[in-house]
Amino acid sequence: MWTEGVGLAIQASLRQGAQQLGVSLDGKQVEQLLTYMQMISKWGRVYNLTNLLEPQTMLTHHVLDSLAVAPHIWEASGLVRMSEAGGAKVQPPLHIIDVGSGAGLPGVVLAVANPSWHITCVDTVGKKAAFIQQAALELGLPNLRAIHSRVEALSLLADVVVSRAFASLADFVQISRHLLKPEGVWLAMKGQDPQDEIKALPADTEVFHVKPLPVPGLHAERCLVWMRPISMPPF
Repeated sequence: MWTEGVGLAIQASLRQGAQQLGVSLDGKQVEQLLTYMQMISKWGRVYNLTNLLEPQTMLTHHVLDSLAVAPHIWEASGLVRMSEAGGAKVQPPLHIIDVGSGAGLPGVVLAVANPSWHITCVDTVGKKAAFIQQAALELGLPNLRAIHSRVEALSLLADVVVSRAFASLADFVQISRHLLKPEGVWLAMKGQDPQDEIKALPADTEVFHVKPLPVPGLHAERCLVWMRPISMPPF
């Protein structure tokens, strides 16, 4: 495990990075993310989770990269609608499916960032799904669950379906279309602006925003592609 000095340095970098992203983390959330990183460090090679196991690299390339999408979830979904509860206006729960989740990125990080979001991480590799489920248990995240399954076999519905380096945009929307609620959206985390992939999307899919996604400490291009299905006129 990490030395005390490494742990304190990563904690400071995490707090600073979250602040730069506009994400508010309390002490418990910081500890949850640090514990999650140490779980990846311990089990990464056994479960084939990632080749990036050096703490600072793990922080920038995995945790902060995943955390960067958190401020855009409500904005992208169009689900900032309010309902009455005891005379007060509240946001309804948001259901998010993370497909091809791997080590739980971004799903685990999003579950920590906002406990009101219900996150389902899906992966075809049983060991990876088991790791995410163990992380949910150890981190105390009742809003997080993992499913070992092919995306095509799922019978869930979500407000947001998110992916991080999972597949081409066309493949992503094709295999996960049945998971979206009527007003739902896809969020695809990509590197450079994927114009060639956007051009290859089916006609019944609309890209309504491509937003740069700067990640503190990560000197590489990142963007977030927002998409939604559209109704096609009958022939």
